Amino acid sequence: MSELDPVHDALERLEWADAKAQEETPATRWRAMTRRTALTGGAAGIAAAMLTACGSSKTGTSKATATAAAQGSSGGAVFAEDSKLKFVLVNHVTTNPFFVPTKYGAEDACKLLGCSYQWTGSENANVNEMVNAMNTAITGGANGIGVCLVDKRAFNAPTDAALKAKIPVVAYNADEVSNARLCYIGQDLFVSGQEMGKRIIELVPSGDVALFIATPGSSNIQPRIDGAQDVIKKSGKGITPHVIATGAAVPAELSVIDSYATGHPDTKGYFAVDAGSTQSLAQTIQKHSLREKGVKGGGYDLTPVTQKLLAADQIDFTIDQQPYLQGFIPILQLFMYQASGGLSGIADTNTGLKFLDKTTVADYNNTKSRYEGTSSAAGVTKA
Repeated sequence: MSELDPVHDALERLEWADAKAQEETPATRWRAMTRRTALTGGAAGIAAAMLTACGSSKTGTSKATATAAAQGSSGGAVFAEDSKLKFVLVNHVTTNPFFVPTKYGAEDACKLLGCSYQWTGSENANVNEMVNAMNTAITGGANGIGVCLVDKRAFNAPTDAALKAKIPVVAYNADEVSNARLCYIGQDLFVSGQEMGKRIIELVPSGDVALFIATPGSSNIQPRIDGAQDVIKKSGKGITPHVIATGAAVPAELSVIDSYATGHPDTKGYFAVDAGSTQSLAQTIQKHSLREKGVKGGGYDLTPVTQKLLAADQIDFTIDQQPYLQGFIPILQLFMYQASGGLSGIADTNTGLKFLDKTTVADYNNTKSRYEGTSSAAGVTKA
């Protein structure tokens, strides 16, 4: 007896019952056809799973069983990956709260695809540490590397070495077009800076404006400040921008911005191009009651503190770039590249430019999720 005989017997009984209960109509014929298709297809998948579990050899697999395996296979079999792939994400500020959802995104992609990843790099944007981490990934035989290209030249040699070793490399969060990386996954940084510049000239009619940046020259944030200054300059308004470096560590950023506020009481606007500086300027504006003096403020990214102070009207906006996707998509693309033998999977991906204000940030504050880094649990829950 074949593995489908019990199913055929069940179908005959159901169809006999239908015939006894009512006259044949187009509706009953359609129901019988769809039921037969569903049950025989499902049985094929079950049969394939049972044969696999019983240790059926590839050489003894019949054409029918091969078809059944295709219909009822697991995710791993879909991509024909026999061994677990291991990827490495090299980051410039590994402990920064901004990247919590990025790590969750990478974890979730790995769970979905049956692979694994390592989170490594530097805690304070030390490029040498990042390059060393990348070289370690290459010598360790990683199946793919994602890297934040925060320097214009430092990553060119390790990227070339990885590609020569047939290890795909993608950039995420920060890009450098002179690098041989296969694609970039992240925000269009210069354009986003221009959009922030437009907001600045709407909010501040004239006067001194502070532009805070964690690490000047870093490829993930310098284009933003360049874009903002480009718009401010072309506007012809009497706005004088002042660029201030704050450092890569959040406590130091807060100290720098607080000191700046004390020493420059006539500043009309406080704006930043990174998560830590944005959070810190919001805290500074609140501490010194600068909103009461008409001071404007805004910046980038979402942290619990930034979200809370935005809702409290201590700043005017922040810009979301969906960091979860900057972890999820690199793993997905690297996996697909390997699964397809390099034929598919790689594509430049803009993760977005979304302005949030005191009203639209409410949904973020009222929920908790892995997608925003506010919960380790799956799904979205009420805060």
